[in-house]
Amino acid sequence: MRHGKRFNHLSRTSAHRKAMLANMASSLIIHKRIKTTVAKAKALRTYIEPLITKSKTDSTHSRRVVFSYLNDKDAVTELFREISVKVADRPGGYTRIIKIGARMGDNAEMALIELVDYNENLLDAKAKGPKKTRRRRGGKKQEEGAEVAEQAVETAEEAVEDASEEEKEGAAAETTEEVKEEAEAEEVKIEEVKEEPKEEVKEEPKAEEVKIEEVKEEEVKPTSAEATVDKEAVAEVKEEPEEEEKPASDEAPEDEEKKDKKE
Repeated sequence: MRHGKRFNHLSRTSAHRKAMLANMASSLIIHKRIKTTVAKAKALRTYIEPLITKSKTDSTHSRRVVFSYLNDKDAVTELFREISVKVADRPGGYTRIIKIGARMGDNAEMALIELVDYNENLLDAKAKGPKKTRRRRGGKKQEEGAEVAEQAVETAEEAVEDASEEEKEGAAAETTEEVKEEAEAEEVKIEEVKEEPKEEVKEEPKAEEVKIEEVKEEEVKPTSAEATVDKEAVAEVKEEPEEEEKPASDEAPEDEEKKDKKE
């Protein structure tokens, strides 16, 4: 009979049920989210939320009470150091149950149970929130006035954008002109640098040529004394072969006479 059944026994004995809920509570504190059946998630919510409220007063007594339920030192440390600080401003409702459908094997209803303050996606969505719109009574006139004001604002923004674009174009043109002037100045400098070496190169060879011509003239134009000495030497050289050739002419008839005798 089920008389006086105030909570779900989950088809377990008292000791088995307490041990299971203690393990699930420790896992939820450490991992911040667990997957289980809907019945177990509802039983866990009534088991862990009083412990989270107890952790807001960090004292030796409250730690010992929580440890008697969890029997896990790491979970107790995490609860009192991290979670209690994050949920300090929340007056209850620390967990959330999200149903995710039926299980494949026995078709049991499954759910996710998580700590509310650790779901960053939902917190960001709430922080942004939808845009609030205000509606005023006043009929069509106010709506028309609002439309005219919006059009005026749009035209003003367009004018500002056009002015900014014109300023940008003017600044760009000025910069291009400055760049062109700088480029022309650099080209003029480069041309001057190119012209200077050419003139120097042309002038230096002329001076060297003049020096070479002077040296050649000195070599070609000997002094008058040297010229007379050279002429005398040339005359002696010419006279010597003539004297030597005479004996050769005398010997020639003697040879001819010897030949005639032998014959």
